[in-house]
Amino acid sequence: MRPIGVAPGAASLQLVGGVSLLRPEEQVFSAMLAGYANQQLARNLARSTVEGREHTVRAFSHYVNAFPWQWSPAMIDEWLGDLRSLRELKRSTIRSYSEAVRSFCHFVTDPAYEWTTTCEERFGTHPIQVVHEWNTAQHVQATEADPKKRAFTKKELHEFFAYADDQVARIRAFGRKGWLPAFRYATLFKTAYAFGLRRNETRMLDAVDFARNVAGQEFGEYGLCRVRFGKAKKGSPPKQRSVMTVWDWTPDILDEWFSEIRPLLGADGSPAAWPSERGARIGCQRLDSRFVAYRRELGLDDGLDFHSLRRSYVTHLIEDGWDPRFVQEQVGHEHASTTSIYTCVGSDFRKRTLRRHLDGVVAAALAGPEVLS
Repeated sequence: MRPIGVAPGAASLQLVGGVSLLRPEEQVFSAMLAGYANQQLARNLARSTVEGREHTVRAFSHYVNAFPWQWSPAMIDEWLGDLRSLRELKRSTIRSYSEAVRSFCHFVTDPAYEWTTTCEERFGTHPIQVVHEWNTAQHVQATEADPKKRAFTKKELHEFFAYADDQVARIRAFGRKGWLPAFRYATLFKTAYAFGLRRNETRMLDAVDFARNVAGQEFGEYGLCRVRFGKAKKGSPPKQRSVMTVWDWTPDILDEWFSEIRPLLGADGSPAAWPSERGARIGCQRLDSRFVAYRRELGLDDGLDFHSLRRSYVTHLIEDGWDPRFVQEQVGHEHASTTSIYTCVGSDFRKRTLRRHLDGVVAAALAGPEVLS
């Protein structure tokens, strides 16, 4: 039980006072990282986030070959410069690395956690904050996504889905069992697009997450999709939302999957909509690898990734005249500006919009001044 008044991650909780350490530098550093993890978990951050930050701090320490109480701003300059110039990492990746080190330094220099005092006693020096505004890039834009990333055109999307269906037919024609996983991928990709889902939102769906919608009775049992593992904010649980079905072909593919195909996988005891042969549900890495394989076979550029299915959903609804506010609610964006970033309308749509507007102006002018007023 933690003593009252002692912060989670404090040195007194990680090190036994008065005990001589065999490898003091390494053991104190490990204790610091353990305390840092406890502090981050106490903030309710995801374990994957905590582990990623710990890995980054270890990587920085290994690069500069120094322990935290020996770090200096010049070291972070050299490390980040190397990441940018030699490894050519993305700006957002470098910023996340610098944020991890900044957060760690903030933790070990906070008097509440006693690490500065501990280091002074053991090593005659103490850690300092090495990440500042003047030696790291600032996040000033709404998005820093790779400009190559884009939505499918409707023609490309049709080709992609047709190719996924062809793989099912081809494998099945040879009498091989692989047609069931191929069918799963084909249906999963279509579902991600049909509801504008993120990758993890799609893979975490259960069979019971599809239901009727009183406002769309024509869609039957698949009138809406309940997303229970939406993108979470820091320290918060996954954000949930319900996405209404908008295309009439969606219920057909889902009904075929759940009624005829999924039972063949022997997944009676699994709640997952997309059960895996090796685990409870399909993994993100396998989704990505299958997506990339299909994309390459079709000769499509690498600006298309799994998230492009979500971009396409937003883009195609806007192009088809759906209300932007409705689209924003469907994809679970808090701000309309975020939805606008996803919208990659084609030149044909813009030309039609311009032509419709100009024709309206001309028609109003010909009708007389009273119409213009």
